[in-house]
Amino acid sequence: MTAKLPILRIGTRGSPLALAQTHETRDRLAAAWAPLGQEGAIDIEVIKTTGDLIQDRPLAEIGGKGLFTKELDEAMLSGRIHLAVHSMKDVPTLLPDGIVLPCILPREDVRDAFISLKAASLADLPQGAVVGTSSLRRGAQILHRRPDLKVVNFRGNVQTRLRKLDEGVVDATMLAMAGLRRLGLAGHVTSALSEDDMLPAVAQGAIGITCRADDEAAHAFLAALNCPDSFVRVAAERAFLTRLDGSCRTPIAALAVLDGDHLSFRGLIVSPDGTAIHATSRSGSRSDAEAMGKDAAEELIKVAGPGFFDLIKPH
Repeated sequence: MTAKLPILRIGTRGSPLALAQTHETRDRLAAAWAPLGQEGAIDIEVIKTTGDLIQDRPLAEIGGKGLFTKELDEAMLSGRIHLAVHSMKDVPTLLPDGIVLPCILPREDVRDAFISLKAASLADLPQGAVVGTSSLRRGAQILHRRPDLKVVNFRGNVQTRLRKLDEGVVDATMLAMAGLRRLGLAGHVTSALSEDDMLPAVAQGAIGITCRADDEAAHAFLAALNCPDSFVRVAAERAFLTRLDGSCRTPIAALAVLDGDHLSFRGLIVSPDGTAIHATSRSGSRSDAEAMGKDAAEELIKVAGPGFFDLIKPH
């Protein structure tokens, strides 16, 4: 008698990038657990989120990061799905009660990609050129380096943004290298920006998988997939973001790098117009990752002063 297959239902957004990340998760699960490699053992359920449905306004105006996770959280809590796959930079720092984040896959390239048909780099763009981005973090850092440029809101999935660029809607855009690589679209990259020129978003390049806190089977399956180094790096960056109360309204960037047990951390906050920027760094043990992120945030809160985030407006 054939044993009943252990069925896992994985929830995901429907964008090509979200699906690519979910397929990677499915393939890793199938490789780690033979029963999950059998046909029909894993179902993928596409769930539309509010963030996907509303494309004509900046995220900051319609509620921020939770717009890409709310419907997936609800489906998980109701038992409709067992796991949800997320780009970690879209995940709010506070998860709903009953949902946990036990797994981070091996992190991809953390850098931002500069894409343009008119210039080889950000520095080469002509004065007054238009740069499209949906990220306040990218926009603020661009304006800090090039206050002469015009930054406009530029939403849509990766393919939509590349099409708009081809149509001349903007002169340049920036996307995450990780997403382009996962989609096989790295050939569109004009140049990759170093972390010194453009500090990445918190957890950029990382895929996180959530499950219910009480789902023992899901925890067991995910334990085989978690990358301890990536998990520690993301924990440091999210601790920084949490203390700063980071949202899509707050241009915040951070990057933690591991060398064995040694962790290096950099973080910054910047005003949307790029005129005010505060940065800091930390160095220590991987066991102190979250404490380092929180401490770095405490420093920037003091340096920036009480009104810094109050002045931040969506562009």
